[in-house]
Amino acid sequence: MIHEGFQPDFPPQVVKEVAYAQAAPVQNAVHRDMRGLLWSSIDNTQSRDLDQVEWVERLSNGNIRVLVGIADVDSVVTSNSATDARARANATSVYTGGPVFPMLPERLSTDLTSLSQDADRRAIIMEFVVSPGGDVVCAEVCAAVLRNKAKLNYNQVAAWLGGATAPSLPSDLREQLFLQQEASQRLKKFRIERGALTFGGVESIPLIVNNSVHGFDQIGQSASRDIIESFMIAANVSMAQFLRRQNFLCLRRIVRTPKRWDRIQAISAEAGTKLPDAPDSKALGDFLAAQKQSHPDTFPELSLAVLKALGPGEYVVEHPGSEHEGHFGLAVDDYTHSTAPNRRYADLIMQRLLKAAIQKQPRPLSEAQLSDLAAHCTERETAARHVERFMKKVAAAILLAPQVGKTFDAIVTGASNKGTFARLLAVPAEGRILHGEKGLDVGDKTRVKLISVDPQKGFVDFDAAR
Repeated sequence: MIHEGFQPDFPPQVVKEVAYAQAAPVQNAVHRDMRGLLWSSIDNTQSRDLDQVEWVERLSNGNIRVLVGIADVDSVVTSNSATDARARANATSVYTGGPVFPMLPERLSTDLTSLSQDADRRAIIMEFVVSPGGDVVCAEVCAAVLRNKAKLNYNQVAAWLGGATAPSLPSDLREQLFLQQEASQRLKKFRIERGALTFGGVESIPLIVNNSVHGFDQIGQSASRDIIESFMIAANVSMAQFLRRQNFLCLRRIVRTPKRWDRIQAISAEAGTKLPDAPDSKALGDFLAAQKQSHPDTFPELSLAVLKALGPGEYVVEHPGSEHEGHFGLAVDDYTHSTAPNRRYADLIMQRLLKAAIQKQPRPLSEAQLSDLAAHCTERETAARHVERFMKKVAAAILLAPQVGKTFDAIVTGASNKGTFARLLAVPAEGRILHGEKGLDVGDKTRVKLISVDPQKGFVDFDAAR
């Protein structure tokens, strides 16, 4: 953390400030009272920093009305506070697989600013209507007071949607979840038809028990994760469009068209598909969807290679009505980050812009300030990925230490003047190929011999064994 420029601990002035903090009062004329709705949250089993809740209803014309409530973190973390300065410095929570370094102190993120079950909380509401065809036909934003009626987790909701019995689940909540699933399926289908990319959907997280590495947990895509992913994309698009209508500057999240489109073309050609000469998300999305259907066993490796060639996203400032790039991987033109203000500073910035727009007040930040913050948040997200990737390498090096000398199947994940890197297929471990790497490129499958590990440095070193 320190090597990547983060402040791992909270300064004394932040600790003192948070000790006296109180939840924002809920009685306010500008807030709509939505506590009577059957709000629920879906998150990881261990999560307590709940940023969002959802509620849906079916309309008489076949549309589905969706409300997404986002925790009003700004009502507790004010822009001139020591807590805000510390949050701005780190700009993101960092998840290492072991300890979590939260952007905000836990008394805030897991209590006073969390949409905890049965707690009355202020929130920003994104409202949109999903047509049978999957397009969002209208979108509004408002401030409200709500109460989370059910704290759910991804695994239990996926099981319920898959037909598992849930005797403790009320019938009205069960109906909510099935309707949420229907809305998310509409949204996902609509995005895919317009070129949203389908990836392998498997994430590897180190399993740390009593400060020891016990393996890696594989987190795959599920119906419950599809609900949250689809709703958060639609909510973020709604926020960006709302700010444009209000003639407000917006901090947007973009993924530029891939610089390594030539490599993606080569990967698709190896699979028997010719992609257009110019980057085309629809053509790439169709290719990925077909590969997932026809080759499910090898699709995670192929999608990883494409993902590496796409590159990361970044934050930019958008002028209302100006030309802009969209999010290549999501196939949307208007996209921001606004649904995790407890965990990302960019989302907290967006929340302040939204609240000013709702209340018809001047924007709280100048364009120059927003541009500086956009660059800072992009840089800090990159640094956070470095920390998380390093800790995965440490865990992998510990697990692989007894297997030095063995040969593994692998896929090349990086090839540049910094070196050639490969990821093992049997173990989610990535390392550098020190010898025999010439001619290898991103997406190539190869055989590598594990020659050494250094857990303290996170080094896993291979020789090509082609």
